[in-house]
Amino acid sequence: MARSFRCQESTRKNYDALVVKPNGAIRPRVQAVGPEHFGIVAIDVAKLRSKFLLCDFFGEVLIEPTYFDHNQPAFQAAIDGIRAAMERHHLLDLTVAIERTGTYHRPVQHAFAKANFETRLVHPFAAKQFRQAADSGIKTDDTDLAAIFRATSNGFGLLEPTWPDLYLQLQWLCRQRRDLVYKSSALRCQIQEHLHALMPGYLPLFRQHFFDGPIPLLIALHTGSAQAILSLDTKGLRDLIHQHAPGAVCRTSTLARIVDWARHAPKAPTTPLAQVPLVRACLHSLVADFHGKSKEISLLEQDIARLLARTPYILLLALPGINVVGAGELAGELGPIENYANPERITGRAGLMPCRYQSDQVDRANGPLRRRGNRRLRAALLQVADNLVRHCHYYGAKNARWQHDRKDPRWIRVKVAKSFSRLGFAMVTSRRIFPHPACHERHYLLDKLLRFHHEHGTPMTQTMIDLEQAFTHLAPRNRAEEIGHLRVQLPEINQRRRGPVALTSLIPQVLARLGVGVVQSESEGLS
Repeated sequence: MARSFRCQESTRKNYDALVVKPNGAIRPRVQAVGPEHFGIVAIDVAKLRSKFLLCDFFGEVLIEPTYFDHNQPAFQAAIDGIRAAMERHHLLDLTVAIERTGTYHRPVQHAFAKANFETRLVHPFAAKQFRQAADSGIKTDDTDLAAIFRATSNGFGLLEPTWPDLYLQLQWLCRQRRDLVYKSSALRCQIQEHLHALMPGYLPLFRQHFFDGPIPLLIALHTGSAQAILSLDTKGLRDLIHQHAPGAVCRTSTLARIVDWARHAPKAPTTPLAQVPLVRACLHSLVADFHGKSKEISLLEQDIARLLARTPYILLLALPGINVVGAGELAGELGPIENYANPERITGRAGLMPCRYQSDQVDRANGPLRRRGNRRLRAALLQVADNLVRHCHYYGAKNARWQHDRKDPRWIRVKVAKSFSRLGFAMVTSRRIFPHPACHERHYLLDKLLRFHHEHGTPMTQTMIDLEQAFTHLAPRNRAEEIGHLRVQLPEINQRRRGPVALTSLIPQVLARLGVGVVQSESEGLS
């Protein structure tokens, strides 16, 4: 393991010797054919059409800036024109540089890649800097094309690594889930505002646990006022719950607290009486939308777990504070770990490094975080850092010490994220769980994955498949630890259970599928 790290370190030093980006260098190809025989196609992309320019490496224009629509005939006409110009001007090699624009550049990139042209992407920040240097204050399609050409010839037209379909699907699912979570959070705020208008003082009865169970919202929807709750009393509320949520259990003390609130609540709501029916109708619509999005989120999380179990990122579940969704988002934004030579490449891509200003003897090394970086990856890393500080004893102790030293909370989160990136990189690349202090009381990933599927109601067949897939990523030593934990857990659950526990029926099946026999525990103290 240490030998491979030394090899990667030496490669990194060679990259640092280059002024250009490592995956943007075109010097060897230009030297091989000569600058006058090497062409650069610069493409400025818009939503419905794009504009391209062909120059040789010296900047002589071979095809004037030309528009083409985003359809197959226009793509083919542009490609045929470029090939004809290559023959006419004796170009022996060529690269296509496309400015990155969200997702609008994808059809253009796919069309030229399918035509066997090498396609590179130029970041808008790079294009802007090269444009301002030559055409300060002027922004046109032609000046953008010239800036894209200059960026590419100077080594800032970057090759994009190809991701396997597994990681592309995982990335889309995680981003879709995140979008639904944002919308669901907005719906929660709207529901709370409408409930406060109809039943002031009802929400504080449950503190921050209002949406954790179905009962508080169910009572509010089917009563809508303090007077209705008083008319039902405790027995009527219990019958209401059994009618609309047969499997739900509610304590008598909770129902008594609700009835007691109704006795002292204001007789009139905070909204005008004429608007009460409209507010109730809107509340029912918002709740239906909220339940629909919650169901979609649950299904997406099951799909995320299914794909995560097929990647080595499943090993991150051994760390306390990292759950299935957190590991899935990190895997979806990072992609294959083979694309990173060392952990610094991860935090560098996320922009988790300070800006530096140095001029002669002035050196300000600890500036703010860099503006340029993959913001989604940065958000995933910082979210993991938050969870580790809350739930991992090792990082929680470090956080307490840094807070005692009056460190900036933002600095603490970045520090934890960088420390985790080194640990996570080592775990994922080596495919084993290290005896790190953060894993001193490590979680068992099969147990965590099993409980996740149990909470989400995943079908047993899919649960078994995911567990088997996750089991294949474990090192032999870690496999023995995971199996031993499941075998010990089974008699413990049998001894402490009060009522039916579904995991007792799942664990023997998991052990059987993994090829391990179940040892029945002997009953003690039973007559």
